[in-house]
Amino acid sequence: MSESPGAEDRSVIHLLLADEGRVHVETGVPVFDRLLEMVARYGSFELSLEVAAAGASAQVAVAGRAFGAALSDLLRAPGARGHGSAHVPSTEALAHVALDLSDEPALTSNVDLTAAHIGGLDGDLVDGFLRELASAARVTLHVRLVEGRETQHVLDAIFKALGVALEAACRVRSGKE
Repeated sequence: MSESPGAEDRSVIHLLLADEGRVHVETGVPVFDRLLEMVARYGSFELSLEVAAAGASAQVAVAGRAFGAALSDLLRAPGARGHGSAHVPSTEALAHVALDLSDEPALTSNVDLTAAHIGGLDGDLVDGFLRELASAARVTLHVRLVEGRETQHVLDAIFKALGVALEAACRVRSGKE
């Protein structure tokens, strides 16, 4: 569990790799809460995340930093793979997410959702979340939209693929690998 400083922009997070974990997310942006819950379910994480920040942009950024910082510990745990990749569909959309530990964290993406707006979430906030996550987790994160037109399906595919790729990266190597 970690807390970030500051009265205006703070978060409380609990993140574990678990076969079937509890998931509770409160960022103040319901559609974004659902996307983070999807990451946890597809990634087999137990996640509790509460964010208190002023405005949707700040809430999403704080969530990205908190989630990335918690992931950094799991990604660097003894025996953890530290890299992962996944293709995951959602209706007509198909996304690919790949990540690897990095001393130069970065986000590379071909997804442009700047004009998108779903349930109070501007698409460019998703890019901001992914950038904060990559920076705090200290990973190189590649997000590719292979196919997709419907914004909600595109977001679902991206966050599902992110969860699967993170689970693979955090999983401890077996003796056979």
